[in-house]
Parts: sequence; C-alpha cells; structure tokens
Amino acid sequence: MKTERVRLNTARDANGNGGDVATLAAERQPPDLTPSGRGSGAIAAHLRRAIMNGVYTSGDQLPPEREIARKFGASRTTIRNALHMLEEQQLISRKIGSGTFVKYVGARGDEEIAEVTSPLELIEVRLALEPHIVRLAVLHGTARDMRAVVEALGELEASEADHEHFSQWDQRFHMAMALATHNPLIVSIYRRINDIRGHAQWNKMKDKILMPARIAEYNVEHRAIFEAVNRRDADAAAQLITSHLMEARQDLLGAQSM
Repeated sequence: MKTERVRLNTARDANGNGGDVATLAAERQPPDLTPSGRGSGAIAAHLRRAIMNGVYTSGDQLPPEREIARKFGASRTTIRNALHMLEEQQLISRKIGSGTFVKYVGARGDEEIAEVTSPLELIEVRLALEPHIVRLAVLHGTARDMRAVVEALGELEASEADHEHFSQWDQRFHMAMALATHNPLIVSIYRRINDIRGHAQWNKMKDKILMPARIAEYNVEHRAIFEAVNRRDADAAAQLITSHLMEARQDLLGAQSM
C-alpha cells in the first residue's frame, strides 16, 4: 500500500498536485477488516455484517479487491465471488472502472412497524406480494438463482423437528425467490418482511404451529413451488404459493385461538 501511494504521488507531482494525493491516500484508508474465514462465503458474511452494522453506509466505496484480498489472505477470485454474493443480495453495486459502492440504506423507523404488525397482517402482505414474486422468478431467475433456492430447500427438508432451523431456512427460501426476481425494490421489501418475521409476535406463534408433521407438510409445498418455478410454470407457481400462504394463515388463526 505504501509503494502504491508513492507511485500515485509521483504521477500527480508532475502536475503539481502531489500533496493533495497524499492527503486523499490517507483519507481513503479503509476500516480494519478482521478476517473470519478465507472462503468467499465467510468473506461475504463478514462484509455483509460490516454493511448492516453501519461500518460502511449507503454510498460508501468499499476498499479495492486487492486490498480486501490482502486483509483476508485470500485470492482476488475469491474476493470477486464474495462481492458477487453481496451484489446478488442488493447490498452493493459494482461499476467497472469506478469501484464497488454500498447501496443498502438500512432500516429507519422499522422497529415501530414490527411492533404494530401482527402475524396475520404480515401474511396478508405476503399474499399480495409473493404470487407476483414467483412469476417474476420464472421470468428472470437464473441457474445460479435456482441453485440458491435448492440449497435452502435442502436445509428445510433436513429440519425435521427443529423448528428454529426450519424458520431460518424458510426465510432464506422465500428470500431466494425474491432475489431471483432481480428487482431491487422487491428484494428490499422482502428483506423487511423477513425482519418482521423475526419479531417476538411471530416467535410466539411458531412454537405453537411448527410441529414435525406440519414442517413436513410445509416442505412438500416448498418443493412443489420450487419445481413449478424451475420448469417455468408461472401460473402453477403463483397458485401453489397462494395455497401455501393461505394454509399458513389458517394455522395462525388456529394458533391464536389456543
């Protein structure tokens, strides 16, 4: 990094601006990245936490690939793969020749919404949104998108009686469908839906609803939804997700009466 700064200063000194470049070089030193793993997934998770926790905010430029690679002791190919994951999650944008910029704005005033939104109201929002999500996933989803859905589906089917594991991967399954739309606003809205799903009101309900037999039934429905999207059958996918959510709504009504 020191060698690079000298080279840049020399280049600008020819125009009489070396001092300004030295100042910029110092100002652009990135926050320290504490390596938590060298695989692309671990690096993406670490950078995602930095973004979500406000270390980098909307509009900030991330350090260059070579610097992130040096910090993590990883190859630049690994870093590119990690950044691609963040780009798919609509957290960053990458501009050739300009760099990588944070686009995640963050939640503002959302805690109040979570407090006043009931599980049934949340299901109503999902019923309005998710049939269109799967239609867009049929239109725009890539093979990479479908692999992400399959990964979540595999984890769901491995949940068995573990309702916490099921809940975690249920959120990821539906988020993977939202990501497959390649629509940043839908992704942002669905991220908020998942935030609310983690609220205390839903946690109380899922303890009553997510028995092993019900988890198995939900997973049959999840697989059917995936298969419809994967074979590009938009009508079937929309019908299946609607039925899936209507059943979830009935389960919530039943749990409230207990």
